Parts: sequence; structure tokens; C-alpha cells
Amino acid sequence: MAYAGGNPVERPPLKRLPKNRPGLSEQPALRQVMAQFATGVTVLTVGGEGAHGMTANAFTSVSLDPPLVLCCVAKAARMHASILAEGSFAVNILASDQQSLSKYFADWRRPDGMAQFDAVGCTPGAKTGAPLLTGALAWVECEIAQAIDGGDHSIFLGRVVATNRGTGEHALVFYGGAYHQVEGQARAA
Repeated sequence: MAYAGGNPVERPPLKRLPKNRPGLSEQPALRQVMAQFATGVTVLTVGGEGAHGMTANAFTSVSLDPPLVLCCVAKAARMHASILAEGSFAVNILASDQQSLSKYFADWRRPDGMAQFDAVGCTPGAKTGAPLLTGALAWVECEIAQAIDGGDHSIFLGRVVATNRGTGEHALVFYGGAYHQVEGQARAA
């Protein structure tokens, strides 16, 4: 149950994708294989009228010149429509102590719109207005350069318009279906 202004709000149950769809790989098998790939944990955010936040680990750097990143978002997700409507998004790279924030933005029962950010510390991004979450390791603000069809997801190629680094040193990582913390190691010379 979510709370809007202190009052409980009932939400309908999520509709799951149908099983055994012809031509697609078995989701459980693919999920098991992909769980063997450690990823960083981010929260994508969008400001404006379609304000929204969503935990995501399908994020990577694409190019330094020009500066480009990408994120993948399910077409059925609320975030998909928000990114398309606003034309921009921010990526909040989570620190090791932000597991609860990751879970919060993965929970569909949280409030809609800007109200979902009332429970967390954030500031609007200078270039996109997207909420930048307090305590993140780093922030990347992007304008959409291209949206590419990727099956049941869209691949959003973002042109980086602003970046900033926080003061944290340790990353939050997802691997094997669980959260892990990566502590900084001395680099080999």
C-alpha cells in the first residue's frame, strides 16, 4: 500500500507478461543467466509533468566524444512514457548505503508524480529538472538523442548535458539476485 499525503492509496495488482510467448526466450532461463552479470544500481528520474523515478541496472556509458550513455526501459513501464514526454532524464548512480532507495523506486506502490520524491532527499537537475537523489555516488543528466526499439524495451540513447560526482566512495551492486557492496581497492600501478 502506498501513501499519498499520509493517506493509504490502493493500487491494482501489476499485470504480468504472458508465459510461453512464441519466438521469445524463456524469461526464467534468461534471468538466471543474466543474474551472473554484476551490475551497478541506478535510479532513473524524470522531472516535469510526468515526474517519475525507477530503479534500473540496464545503464552504461556509450561514448566520450560525443558524451553518450544508454538506459533500457520496458515499454510497459511508467518511466517509458515519462522519458518520451519530457525528452530528458537523469541517472542517479547509487552508493553502497542506498539499498533502501533502490527498493523504494522498484516498488510500484509508491506515490505517483513528484509526490514519490517527498520521501527522499533530492534537488532538481540544473539542465533537465529531473530529481537528483541526495547521497548518490554520481549524477548524469541527459537529453534524448535517440530511442531505439529493443523488443519489449526501448533503448534510450542519452546525450549527456551535465554530470556531477558525490562524496561517496563505495558502490551498490546487484549480482545473483541480491545486493552487494563494492569497496574501493587500491589500483595497480
